[in-house]
Amino acid sequence: MLFFQWLLPRVGSALRADLVAALNGQRLTEGGQSYPRHSAKSPSPAPRIFPCFPALHGSKSPHDIRFPTVRRKPLPLLSIRCLITAGPTREFFDPVRFVSNPSTGKMGFALAAAARAAGWSVDLVTGPVALPKPAGVMLYPVVTAAEMLRQTDALFGLCDVLIMTAAVSDWRPKVCHEQKLKKTGTGLTVEFESVPDILATLAQRRRADQLLVGFAAETEDVEANALAKLDRKGIDLIAANSVAGSDGAFGNEMNRLVLLGRDGFRQALGPATKATVATQLISALQAQLVGRVAP
Repeated sequence: MLFFQWLLPRVGSALRADLVAALNGQRLTEGGQSYPRHSAKSPSPAPRIFPCFPALHGSKSPHDIRFPTVRRKPLPLLSIRCLITAGPTREFFDPVRFVSNPSTGKMGFALAAAARAAGWSVDLVTGPVALPKPAGVMLYPVVTAAEMLRQTDALFGLCDVLIMTAAVSDWRPKVCHEQKLKKTGTGLTVEFESVPDILATLAQRRRADQLLVGFAAETEDVEANALAKLDRKGIDLIAANSVAGSDGAFGNEMNRLVLLGRDGFRQALGPATKATVATQLISALQAQLVGRVAP
């Protein structure tokens, strides 16, 4: 019985992933990694691939492709399915220029490896990074925040734990030009618009038995800002870390986290290597899950 409880989610996830990968378009190789093709002219290839599906043709929302949420009985900790996001996203204003951040994805990849070492099944949705795939992990490369939302939305229904480590862009250029902008000797003004909030969107349709963990990358008042984000997103826990200065988390091999929850829960993790901190965080989440598993 436990074998089928392990097998069925993996089969369903693989089928969903194949569909979402098709919607994200053809794959390109960049820096040893494979990423969906990004085009200013056709940011959503769905109408070209599935012209016979009215629900897809001309759709403007990544939520049009959604798979039903399956309510399951609590499983043993070794049967936990974990969905992790990692790395930055890129928001283009012409075919070769984009807005992004210094995230390297190391923390998210370390968490994926630690979760797999704990015996969990792991889906890892990652922005553009230059890291090898963790062993035993299913990897889903994306580029933009919209692509990350579409992929996580497809995988969310069957996960038991969501760890949102990715440094997703909060804004994107309102217009993406079809051709490379030429230097004119004058300044350039780029108008931005808000990017859909992935974590808050998923939290709105969560199951009661799912554990949702966010990350807060802050430059000041780290814990206060993280607690405000925890409340605003409607999630269970948030891992706060500083990205200020040379000791900040971005691009560093070391990290220090403070895991915060409701009702005053607080647990310090590190300072240590990101691999060690990741193992500590997965252990902390396992402790949180113990009370959710039926005897």
